[in-house]
Amino acid sequence: MIRILLIEPMNLLRGALVATLSAEEDLEVIADLGTLDQAPDMARAVPPDVAVVNIALLAGAGLSTFARLTAEQPDCATLLLAGPEESGLLNRALDLRIDGVVGTQAAPCELIRGIRRLVRGERVIDASLAVAMVTAPRSPLSRRELNVLSVAASGVPSTEVAAELHLSAGTVRNYISAILRKTGARNRLEAVRLAEGAGWLQ
Repeated sequence: MIRILLIEPMNLLRGALVATLSAEEDLEVIADLGTLDQAPDMARAVPPDVAVVNIALLAGAGLSTFARLTAEQPDCATLLLAGPEESGLLNRALDLRIDGVVGTQAAPCELIRGIRRLVRGERVIDASLAVAMVTAPRSPLSRRELNVLSVAASGVPSTEVAAELHLSAGTVRNYISAILRKTGARNRLEAVRLAEGAGWLQ
C-alpha cells in the first residue's frame, strides 16, 4: 500500500480527494489535514510514502514547516497541488525538496498516476505549470530587500522595521527607495501588493 498524507485547506475538496484516493486498491490516506502545522508530528507518528500538499499552504511560515517535514521524512515523496496563478510561490518552493507538481485543474486520474510515479522514483511536473513557472517574473529584489518589504508589509513605520531587523532608520529608507525603483511601485503599499501577487514574499 502507498501511504498518503493529504494536506488541503478546503474541506470539501479534501473530502473528495480522500474518497477518490481511498477508492484505489493500492492507495491509503493515512491522515488528512487542513493546515501544515500538524504535518511533521503526524508524519513522525505514521510515516507516509507521499505527502500531497496544496501549495497555498506554503505561503508565509508554511514554507519553513514544509522544509521541516521534508527534512524529517527523507523517504517521503512530496507532491504539490498548484494553479498557474501560483507560479511565483511554486518557483520559491522549488528551492526546497519537491518531487512533483500536479495542477489543481488536473483530472483525478492524473493525480493518482502522479503519486504512483513518485513512489517509483520518477519526478512529476505538470506541463502547464512548467510553462507558468518559466514565464513567471523573477524577483528583482535582494534577500535583504525582501526581508525589509516583508516586515514593512504589516504597515509598521520605518522606525519599527529598522528595530525589528536591527538596522538604522536611514538604511531602511534606502532599502525602501531601492525596492520602489526596482519594482516600479509608486509607494510601499503598492510594492507589497506587487511582491505578494508575484509570490516573492515569504
